Formats: sequence, C-alpha cells, structure tokens
Amino acid sequence: MAEPLKNVQKEIDHLYKQHFGKMVASLLRFSKDIDLETAEDLVQDAFAAALSLWEKQLPDNPAGWIFTVCRNKALNKLKADKKFLRLHQAPEPAPELVSPAITFSAEFPDDEQLRLLFACAHPDLAPKVQVVITLKYVINFKVATIASLLGMTIDGIDKLLLRARQKIREEKLLLIPPAPEAMQQRLPIVHKIIYLIFNEGHTSAEGKELLREDLCEEALILNKAILDSQMGNIDTLALYALMLLNAARFKARFDENGELLDLEQQDRSLWNQDLIKLGDYYFHQSKGSLLSSYHIEAYIAWLHSTATSFATTDWQTIAQLYKQLLPNPFVELNYAIALYYAGEVNNAFTLLHNLQRSPFMNSYYLLNATLGKLYMQENNHAQAAVYFSKTLDQTRSSAEANYIRKMLSKLNL
Repeated sequence: MAEPLKNVQKEIDHLYKQHFGKMVASLLRFSKDIDLETAEDLVQDAFAAALSLWEKQLPDNPAGWIFTVCRNKALNKLKADKKFLRLHQAPEPAPELVSPAITFSAEFPDDEQLRLLFACAHPDLAPKVQVVITLKYVINFKVATIASLLGMTIDGIDKLLLRARQKIREEKLLLIPPAPEAMQQRLPIVHKIIYLIFNEGHTSAEGKELLREDLCEEALILNKAILDSQMGNIDTLALYALMLLNAARFKARFDENGELLDLEQQDRSLWNQDLIKLGDYYFHQSKGSLLSSYHIEAYIAWLHSTATSFATTDWQTIAQLYKQLLPNPFVELNYAIALYYAGEVNNAFTLLHNLQRSPFMNSYYLLNATLGKLYMQENNHAQAAVYFSKTLDQTRSSAEANYIRKMLSKLNL
C-alpha cells in the first residue's frame, strides 16, 4: 500500500534531524578518500532516494535503510574514483579504508557518538573550528544555532565552515578517533561540545520549545560515558555536576500553563532533590589543584541549588565567581545580574549598557529582557517598556514571547 507523502516527509525530517550529522561523520571515518563535501553530498543523495522510494512503502528500519544507502553510495564513489584513476593516470593503490569493519546501524550506541566527538576534535584544526564542525556534522545543529551558542554571526560560521572544508580536503585530514593515549589531548574540546549541547537544550535557539530535555539528556549521557570509560578527569566531573544541578530545576521553570517563570517565582519544592544530591556528590569529587570554568559554574549552580530562597541566595559570592570567568559577553551579562541582586545596582546597569555596544549582544534576547526586568524593578516603567518591546522581536520561542507580553502587561504606563 502506498504511504501518504506527509507521513514519509515527517519520517525523513525526523531522521534527517537525528542522523544527518552522524552519517556525514561516519563516512569521513569510512575512508580518507571521502572529503567533507563529498560526504555531505552522499548523505543528501541517500535522503533524496528515500523521499522518492518510500512513498511506495516505508522500510521496516528506515534509519538502517538510509545508513546502508550511504555506505553503498560511498563504496560506489570509491570504486568509480579508482576506475577513473586507472584509466587516466598511472596505477594507484586502492583507496585505503580506515575502518573497513565500520557498521551503519539505525541506533548509534553512546560510545559511537562519543568516538565521533573525539574524531572531529582534530588537533590540526583550530579549537573553534573543532567545535563548529562537531556541532554541525555530529550533533546536526543548524548554523544559526551554532552562531547563537558561540556569539558569532551566521556569515561568520558559514565562512569558518568553508575554510574548514578546504583545510580538511587540501591537507587530507582524517577525522577518525585517536589512539587511546591521545584521547586526553582532545578531551577539553569534547567537554566544550558537551557543554554547548546542554546549553542549547537548556535554552534552545531552534524550534518552538525553549527547553529541550532530549539534548540535555544526550549531553549527560555522553559525559557519563567518558566517566565510565575512565577517560575523564576532574573537569569531566565538574561538568557533570554543573549539568546535574541545572537539570534539577527544569520542572520548576514553567507553570502549569507552560508559562516561563523567573528564578524568584519558581516553586523550589519542585526542584529534583535526587539530582541536586548527585550533583553535589560529583561537585565535591571534582576538587583538585587546577580548577576549570566548569568548576566555577558548578559552584554557582550549587549555590543556587542549595539556597533556601531567592532572597537568601549568596549573590555576592556568585558575582565574584562570575568575575573569574570574564571576559565573555554571556558571562558578563550574568555577572551584571548577580551584581544587581548583590546590591551594586549602578555597576550592574553600567555593565549592561556597555554590553549593548556589541551588535550581537544588542540583538540578544536575554540582554534586553534583563534590562527591561531590572528597570521594572527600579520602577522605571517607561525604560522597561522600551527594552521589553525591543525584546519581542528577538524572542526565539512562544514561551519567551509570552513571558515578555506578560511583563509588558504589568507596566503602569
């Protein structure tokens, strides 16, 4: 029986979102003779084939079907290239298959996902390039999402990806997992990737949902896999603690109608005490002589999670901790908020207005929403309205937009 086209399109859209990046990364591992652009083209061709063939009947294992087509297209490409060389050039050795036993399964096990992260963290690429190509090709984030996470423009990310493709192609870099002894060298980049995955889940730049627990769970699973494999270090422990402590507050971030709640409005009885205890355990396990940014952020999350109320939160300590993470525009925003609640109102507003000089930050939803809220708390409702109105054009989800409309409705104008 023919499958309705809308069902086929829905299935393909889901698979594309979940597996496109993994397929591209796996083809790069499959052979050194497949470059990044070729891998992308092969995967796109496989999805195009699915769109034309699945209308007749969906396969029992759709993801496995596409993985198999990707593999077959890759093999055909390698054979065709070999034939071309044989006809037009001096004899060349057959393409070297880096991992001839590689399998393309419908469900990527967590350790396979982790290997792909380590594979893209190639030391011959700049750290930012490693982060971007991993988010693009393994995690399958959109360019706009990556730009938002890294505080860059979309054009900047596009250019970075173009240069990365050229470098990988020209230098024939192999994006394959390193030997066990080289894992530690790549661990900081893998930590950064996991951190950004969790951040995107916590406050998503994609789609209508502000909170994507699936991404947060993926980040936690990847981090736990590092710990279980004995590859981790105290930074891995601190990152795990940070994510657990932040995840503990998820259920209290929205009311029964799905409306976004500020920290001071949250029902703390809804905070997951089991996750807080687990986060506390890993936070204390992470102590060492050299502390990372994850330790500092975990300490901040711990202070929030263990405070009995918003009023009793140790804002002065939180401000000093954020100060240690400067310079970073996102950190500076949080630093200013902490200063405000620590009683340093003028310093807080000075920092916030200085951030507006950055074109990126001036168009950043949270900066203008923060200015609106703090001016509202200072009873300057006219200024609050200016920033809340500006924010409405910058929101990325219905929850954010509804929150801003609610704040505007409270102003006495």
